[in-house]
Amino acid sequence: MLNLLKTPIGRLRIIGFLEGTSLLILVFVAVPLKYIMQRPELVKLMGPIHGLLFCLFVFITFSVGVAYNWVFSKITWKVLLACIIPFGTFYIDKYILVPQSVLHEGDDNLNQAG
Repeated sequence: MLNLLKTPIGRLRIIGFLEGTSLLILVFVAVPLKYIMQRPELVKLMGPIHGLLFCLFVFITFSVGVAYNWVFSKITWKVLLACIIPFGTFYIDKYILVPQSVLHEGDDNLNQAG
């Protein structure tokens, strides 16, 4: 886990996991509790947390995209789309971010930046 903090893609993967988890909690737990059981407390708690994580994810995605010269039409848009689809961040982690981190493993300049 600590190795992920050393690279921009690793940090994006961590925020993606947290954002994806918060979205799942919001959509599949908090919202049903609010509308089925009239218990809005979890939505009031998770809504702002998810909003912050969403904003961080979008910002870090653009930051990583610039740092690694991602072509927007090939990679960046897929990563951004994933954060609004339940389970999307987990999918892009496996099929886009892990391969990208392996591809850029030896980029010492990028590992020091960010």
